[in-house]
Amino acid sequence: MSDQVEEVRRVRFYGPNDMATGLFVQRVAELVKAFDPDEPPRSTADILELHNVQQYLEHGFLPLGYTDEERDRALERIPAIRSAVARHFSAMDEVGFAVAVHGVGREYSADLIDLLGRNGVFRRIPSTTVLPALYAAGAHLGDMLASKKLVDAYDAEMFDELRNAPRGAEHLIRRYLQADVREEVHLPSSLTPAAARAVIERYIDGVDANPNYVGLIATAKNTPQVGVDAKLRLRARRRSKQMTEAFFAENSGLKTGCDVGISETQNAPVTSEVDTSDGWIARYRYSRRWLEESCDYPSILNNFQHLFGFVDQQALLVLPSYPAQLGVMERIIGTTGKHEYKVGAEFQSTDIRTMLQTRLYHFFLDSKGIELEWVIAWFFEKYLVEQFGAKGFSFTPSDRNASHLQRVRHLFVEMESAANQYNQYVQEGELDRELLEVASEQVRYREIPSLVTGKYLYPTGSDDLNAIIHLLFSDQSSLAYINEDLKSDSAARLLVENEVAYDDFEDYQRPSIDFLIEQDVVRNTGSRVCIINPERFQILAALFSTEAANFFHLSEAGRAQAGAMVAKGWTTRRSSLLTDAEADYFNYMLNSVDFSNGPRLRNRYLHGSQANRDSEDEHFATYINALRLTIALVVKINDDFCIASSHQQANPFHA
Repeated sequence: MSDQVEEVRRVRFYGPNDMATGLFVQRVAELVKAFDPDEPPRSTADILELHNVQQYLEHGFLPLGYTDEERDRALERIPAIRSAVARHFSAMDEVGFAVAVHGVGREYSADLIDLLGRNGVFRRIPSTTVLPALYAAGAHLGDMLASKKLVDAYDAEMFDELRNAPRGAEHLIRRYLQADVREEVHLPSSLTPAAARAVIERYIDGVDANPNYVGLIATAKNTPQVGVDAKLRLRARRRSKQMTEAFFAENSGLKTGCDVGISETQNAPVTSEVDTSDGWIARYRYSRRWLEESCDYPSILNNFQHLFGFVDQQALLVLPSYPAQLGVMERIIGTTGKHEYKVGAEFQSTDIRTMLQTRLYHFFLDSKGIELEWVIAWFFEKYLVEQFGAKGFSFTPSDRNASHLQRVRHLFVEMESAANQYNQYVQEGELDRELLEVASEQVRYREIPSLVTGKYLYPTGSDDLNAIIHLLFSDQSSLAYINEDLKSDSAARLLVENEVAYDDFEDYQRPSIDFLIEQDVVRNTGSRVCIINPERFQILAALFSTEAANFFHLSEAGRAQAGAMVAKGWTTRRSSLLTDAEADYFNYMLNSVDFSNGPRLRNRYLHGSQANRDSEDEHFATYINALRLTIALVVKINDDFCIASSHQQANPFHA
């Protein structure tokens, strides 16, 4: 039998929820039946396979055709198998160690090191014997660092291994900077912060540096344990830029982008298309006639909401990065920092589009003698008074003759002031200028309150709700594909757009359909499986796509469904001006409160840390960004006032 076939044959236990588990069940049954406690396997590879068999038994994974008697007989073998494994490793000594672990192979490296630690081998045998033998057996440095017992036993030696490995810094990065690391990383106690920093510095400059890991260093928060500070981040940022330029010098890549413009002849307010003739370019055209006929201040703000699509139908901002937007490859490929705001192609596309829309509208209105900041000032100082009786708000536009650097700084101050004013108005019912001066501090966007109670509906983490949302909307749902004629990017779309009968689903899919039926999400009419309740479906879709639903933008039937979902423990209602995802977006863009990889626009400009050499074009780009964020805040404040005023669907910017 070839080595390749042998590798496939070997039993591996990947966990109770892994789809590969069922592949080895028959082999497990054969090994259990052949096991003789008096004559256990002698090779370490065979013993490690037996250890994996033991885990199958402990989780009850046996052939479905087994009788109760066969099942009981197999499970009775667990203590004897466990004992055989322990005796094998306990008998290892220095003389025969290298021979004993030879040929184990990469697949069992983690199990090998784990069992060596459990059975005291690292305490009995010196590192000079163990470490070379483990490397020869196929283990990697990462496998060894996953074992606390090994690292503790060979502290000085593991420090040397880590320091001398060309990619040793990657283990430090995985431990302190990277999110969602599967294996634990244990570091020798002799590794000081200064020594760790030296390892990382050498890695940043080295030829073996991985751009993903260098990027994590560049966007990390200060991490004293490994010496990450502003200087090290800057060093990594410069190296990352160098690596990116070198990559694109040899790889042209795919052209993607967005193009916005004004049409002189178009009647429709907006048209859009995707141009794939030379890459992937989204093109938007806006009617000059429409724009010229909507130059009054209420319509200008309405255009951001409806024409430019800054919010969805529930008045939730489209600007944040929502997990539902991430494609399969975006979720799998790449490395994510522990404090990183995860973004993908859809976020970047929306970011570019809304920036270009704001820029386009800024120039168009300027040609009409209108400043967007004047419109924002009108909203706070006149509209809120006239429509809602909310007096005392102020917003001072910047001097249009000032440089864009000065305008950016002024606009961020006014934006923060507006947020603080709203915070006080909601809490006190009025604005007190003296109190505002005393109490104002950096805005905590997640904590800005709402005028209404129970504004947003959030998932509670219920297992049933999580399963429902995954089955209906995830691109990884097992229900999205039946055959080439019945398939879609989600099960929800498949069921809505096709007449899919219960019998069309494969046997392995039917338990999931049965679960959705039990939860009153879908119904089997005989001729098709269909969504039962459109209102509940709308809420489920919002919880998937934007991680929240706006209770007061639901129909009466929808609100009743929201109440039922709260009663079931699926959802909860909380109040704030912004949803959690929207607040995260503002923090990502403006400061470093929660995230390490954002542009930190507010901090850079209000702390005076932007470079003096930055061009006027760069300051203008930031000014457009500041306008976009301020307008997004205005849209959210308006929605809150409208809901509080009517408790019905808001009618933005109009009485």
